Amino acid sequence: MANPSEAQAAFLRLLGIMDDLRTKCPWDREQTAESLRKLTIEETYELADAIDAGDWEELKKELGDLFLHLVFYSKLGEERGAFDVTEVLHGVCEKLIRRHPHIYGDVEATDSKAVKANWEAIKLQEKGAKRKSVLEGVPKALPAMVKAYRMQEKVQGVGFDWPDGEGVWAKVQEELQEMREATTVESETMELGDVLFALVNYAKHRGLDPEQALALSNAKFARRFQAMEALVVQEGGSVSEMDLDAWEALWQRVKATES
Repeated sequence: MANPSEAQAAFLRLLGIMDDLRTKCPWDREQTAESLRKLTIEETYELADAIDAGDWEELKKELGDLFLHLVFYSKLGEERGAFDVTEVLHGVCEKLIRRHPHIYGDVEATDSKAVKANWEAIKLQEKGAKRKSVLEGVPKALPAMVKAYRMQEKVQGVGFDWPDGEGVWAKVQEELQEMREATTVESETMELGDVLFALVNYAKHRGLDPEQALALSNAKFARRFQAMEALVVQEGGSVSEMDLDAWEALWQRVKATES
């Protein structure tokens, strides 16, 4: 466990540096929440890359970059008189205590499914009359696959879901057939979306992360294709002159080396 006094000292050091940057650095003085937004998204994807690579040293660096962004937004909030970093930290602590009544209260939750259901129910209570839908907490800007997963998690929390994965798998087969029978580009596109949405739900029921699964497949494809390109060059060929049969033969060679 991290030494609390050392962690506190390091965090205070970061806050002090942030104060210096806002008063002394021309670039940092110019930044706004809007200008930082795209940079924060980029940093988050770099963190995801480190996680996918299993690179803990890089993960440490990317977490530092994200800490900087969080402190930066807190500083901007302080300057506007909206909030400061203390309020941000106390706010998340209070939320975690409130949403974990099985730890800080007398509610029982024997598995993660119960914990998630409690979380969503408490979240709805907190929003009260202001919240018109359980889906309002899903960010509009999420990538489509992640958004589908989060929406399905949300509605599952209020009981709107298949009881098990078998019903979802039957739905996947139904949607695939409807896609095959589509007669226009527009309808085929819509049916493809339904297939993917159903597959995401099936993954959820199986305890799988569809975004991670697709990321792994992307990485595998890139690794194999780049290995094929290297073989083409090594053997004096040209990538632009390869036909499908030649590519398939190379694919099987590369795949065999991985096995």
